[in-house]
Amino acid sequence: MIKKLFRQMLLTQILSSMTVTLCMLIDSIMIGQFLGVKAMTAYGLSTPILLVFAAMGSLISAGVQVTCGRTVGTGDKKGTNACFTVSVVLAVAISVVGMIAVLGFTDPICSLLGAKKTTPEDIEVFDLTRRYLQGFIIGAPAFIAAQIMVPYMQLSGNRVRLVVAVAAMTVGDVVMDILNVTLLKLDTFGMGLASSVSYYIAFFIGLIYFLKKDCIFKLKLKLFSGKACRRLLADGIPTLINQVSLVLLTFVLNKMLLDISGNGAVAAYSVITTVGNICYAFSSGVAAVALTLSSVFYSEADITSLKKLVKIMCYYAIVICLAVTVVVLAAAGPVVTLFLVTADAQAAKDMAIAGFRLFVLSLVPCALNTTFKNYYQGVGSVKLTMAISVFQNFAFAALFAFILSRFLGVTGVWLGFVCGETLTLACIAAYVFIKNKKASFSVDAFAMIPEGLGVNEEDCFEASVISAEDVGRISGEAGEFCVARGLNSKTGMLIGLCIEEMANNIVEHGFKAPGDHSIEVKVMKMPDSTVLRIRDNCADFDPVHYLELHQNEDDPAAHIGIRMVMKLVKRANYVYSLGFNNLTLTL
Repeated sequence: MIKKLFRQMLLTQILSSMTVTLCMLIDSIMIGQFLGVKAMTAYGLSTPILLVFAAMGSLISAGVQVTCGRTVGTGDKKGTNACFTVSVVLAVAISVVGMIAVLGFTDPICSLLGAKKTTPEDIEVFDLTRRYLQGFIIGAPAFIAAQIMVPYMQLSGNRVRLVVAVAAMTVGDVVMDILNVTLLKLDTFGMGLASSVSYYIAFFIGLIYFLKKDCIFKLKLKLFSGKACRRLLADGIPTLINQVSLVLLTFVLNKMLLDISGNGAVAAYSVITTVGNICYAFSSGVAAVALTLSSVFYSEADITSLKKLVKIMCYYAIVICLAVTVVVLAAAGPVVTLFLVTADAQAAKDMAIAGFRLFVLSLVPCALNTTFKNYYQGVGSVKLTMAISVFQNFAFAALFAFILSRFLGVTGVWLGFVCGETLTLACIAAYVFIKNKKASFSVDAFAMIPEGLGVNEEDCFEASVISAEDVGRISGEAGEFCVARGLNSKTGMLIGLCIEEMANNIVEHGFKAPGDHSIEVKVMKMPDSTVLRIRDNCADFDPVHYLELHQNEDDPAAHIGIRMVMKLVKRANYVYSLGFNNLTLTL
């Protein structure tokens, strides 16, 4: 079930990861095709500011993935709504402050980014940089909101709406960019404005879900508190450090390339980073799913699922990014030509093609680094996550670029990416070996399960139900497990009875709907109780709430199975998340 869930979430998460970069990609293609190498240089110089806003959105988004993943996983509705409220307030505050800062200090910001006013050509690049930032900043609220909506819609199972929003945003940006270069002729300002409008399109499509009555997330300003805010920000800090490291790397490499080979090298780097961000969306998608699922499984103390997740995420990170690497190596020339076609862009084009081919060699180690980093964040290893972010996205890449550029010029800068990612992966492996006190590439070693989490494997019983015939067999096996673990026969009988009643109910009513349905049953022998968790991928149904609604009915035989189970257990908790019904019964 976990593998199937991972696949279901992966496509929409990859597309969602492209939410930020698709408009930037389209803008850069249009700029390169119609506005020339000076405009492309201006776009490259603007990139750190775009990444700053992406970092703010990612800070909140990652905080939501971790915080809300855990509150949803434990059935904490108040905590979930507090997280939602805090994220909305922070998004609004950051957007307003950011817009005021960029519009009020555009010229100093352009100078800080490296734009100059020394020659006529430099003055033109400076003006184009300023105008792009002014057009882009109008869409800052939607730009940040679009990133924040993604984890909420993943957790609620609204994956189709995500795909629709991304598709509409992409089409809108293409149409408006074409209008800009053919009719409006607003140069880089028009390109930035087109992105802004398209982000608002995606935002409003997503907003429809949050305005529905059945939305599981509620905006309640009374739940906003300093404690809830600190918790969300603390959970998002590792991702912020990751994004800040990227901003610093882009800033440093822009300066380095300007010194080595001038505006043409910056234009080439702009192409590499823009297309590279689309390539990164695949690894980011795998990593984002890993973060969400690890947060949920960690909150449930589900060791088995965490180990399965490590195996699955590594498989998809390697396979998908290896395929992307092969495709990009073959198509590097035509791809770069989309951006740099004017007569004055040949030198930049040659540098971009060579650099792009070296850059994509870093995709597979990057995917593994990013995925492990997010997984470790989900299981609470925050310091490790932050260390990986700094080494991966700034320190190692910048160090190698600086050293190798002394001998190889611009080529040395491009080699910095693959060298930095490879060294980061080696450092992760070394850390795992040290923590486990042996060199092992096993799933158990890299899962790095926190000590004391959950129960031992021998104290767990797990099984899957795919048909009515499985129910009786599994309920009997669960009862035998309880007796074998030293529990009395009555507890074993009650566990078997609960499984039989609830699983048969799911098979009878839930399996009728189209689709490949299954039920996961897990029994855990805890120090002071026995816990039964039943998870299925059928339509959402809350038996606890359902019984509350029908508790005053006169017919004693009505809903007798659910009534009996709820009377047998000490505590019942229901949560619908990630497209699954999760019922936890404590005896």
